[in-house]
Formats: sequence, structure tokens, C-alpha cells
Amino acid sequence: MERKTIAVVGLGLIGGSLAMALRGFEDYQIVGVARRRETVDYANVHGVGDTATTEVKEVLSRADVTWLCLPPQGILDFLAAYLGDFKPGSLVTDVCGVKTAIVDGAKRLPPSVDFIGCHPMAGKEVSGIAHAEGSLFRNAHFIITPQPGNTTEHLELMKRMGEYMGFRDVVTATPEQHDAIIAYTSQVMHVMAAAVCDDPDLFDCKGFEGGSFRDCTRVAALDVPLWTELFSLNAPALCRVIQTLENNLRAYREAIECGDREALAAKLEHSASRKRQMNLEGPPRGDSYKPEG
Repeated sequence: MERKTIAVVGLGLIGGSLAMALRGFEDYQIVGVARRRETVDYANVHGVGDTATTEVKEVLSRADVTWLCLPPQGILDFLAAYLGDFKPGSLVTDVCGVKTAIVDGAKRLPPSVDFIGCHPMAGKEVSGIAHAEGSLFRNAHFIITPQPGNTTEHLELMKRMGEYMGFRDVVTATPEQHDAIIAYTSQVMHVMAAAVCDDPDLFDCKGFEGGSFRDCTRVAALDVPLWTELFSLNAPALCRVIQTLENNLRAYREAIECGDREALAAKLEHSASRKRQMNLEGPPRGDSYKPEG
């Protein structure tokens, strides 16, 4: 019996890690697809998937599952360019950190192709296939954004792939819910880190950096083109979160400026209490599937 095929299009940090993490999954062959020959050669030498190629259409025509691991605009452009090349009856998914724009773009796919958006909540401050690792997704959240019409078979397949790759759980949300929440839990954190690094005193702090400073600014050394696209595609939700943050910072500044220690202590206690409550074990927002084990 011929093996089924999982195609991983785009072999950067996330795509390369996916191709490595999925090796050995059920009866599937993992085929990496990249535009550059040197990337394909690296993948074949270092076991990034079972094999890799530059032949996009040939792989899409036989892929039972296609993972699109490209930058946001790259995914939209790829969907538009290869609309008619996906295997009928196959599952297509993506790893973009913004879901509404991608899901809207995928609506142009033929009805015979099932699209389920997802977002692996994992990454590094570095990019490229040389930094890929099969353990990248262990204990991370795996968010999927199913749509009406997705088959039960493909939804279960997504969950099994997530479990196999070592994700902590599979969380489901609508694309709109995902984008609103991710603006708070991820995107604004990158904005804050970047803003802190804009302070003119940044280079005078050498020798004074504590763990809190390093943690706060860790993600500021980001992939500029990628995050420019992510912020722009999620602008309304992100701007709402930034406005809330600005208001909260202003409230702290005013309490400190006026010397009202009682008000300041009350604010700190309120914030600290909410963080402690967040740290308590509990289900993630939205419906979730918990892998066994």
C-alpha cells in the first residue's frame, strides 16, 4: 500500500521543526518543499522530514495533508497561485500567527479541499532551517480554527498530529477569537519589548540588567518583515490592546506621581492577584482537546 504524504511548504524555523517533529507519524511520508536548492539540500542532509524537493506542483498533487509554513502574505500569495493544484479531498493547514486574513484567503480553495487554520504557539528569537528542532513544540499550545464544513476525519487528524508533535493541548477558537486574544498574549508583548528598547538609556544599562529586563526585552530582536505583516494584518485588535495598555500604564504613572502609596499598593495587589489567579492550573479559553498521557 502506497504511503500517504504530508507536505511541509516552507522550511524555515517552524516548517523545518514541523517536518522533523512529524517524522514517523502514522503511515505518512513527510516531504519538505522549499524554493531554494540549498535549503532542500540542507533538509535532505539533516533529516528535516523524510525527503525534500523544490517541485511544488508535483508534491501538492499527491499530498494528503499540506502545511503552509510561510510568512502571512506568502501564504496568501501561495494559496492564490496554486488554487487548482491541491489534491482533491486533501487537508490544507497553515501556521500563521493571524487567522482571520488567512482563513478568508483560503475560502477561494476548491470545495474538495478542506482548510483548517492553526497556530503552533512556539518559536525562537532566531529564524531559518538551521535552527529547526523536532522538540520545538513540546508543551506548547496548538490552536486550531475550524470552520463549518470541516470533516470530522480531518479535525481528528489535526488533533493526532498535534499530540504526536508533543503539544500540551489542542485549543479551538474562531479566527476572530484567536486574533483578538493573540493581540494580547503575543503581539502586544512584542510591541512592549520593542518600545522598551527604544528608550535612549538602553545602552547605558550594561551591567545593570536583571532577569526581569532580559525577560521583558527577549523578543525585541524579532524578524522585522514577519512581525510587520502580523501587526498590520491584525491592526484593529492590536490597536485596541495597545490602547488598554496605555491606559493601564497611565494609571500607574499617576499613582506614582501623586505619591499615593495606598492607591499604588492597591493597584499592585490587584495586578499581582490577577497574575496569581492566572498561574493556577485551569483550562485554556475556548474548547480544548487534551491529548492522552
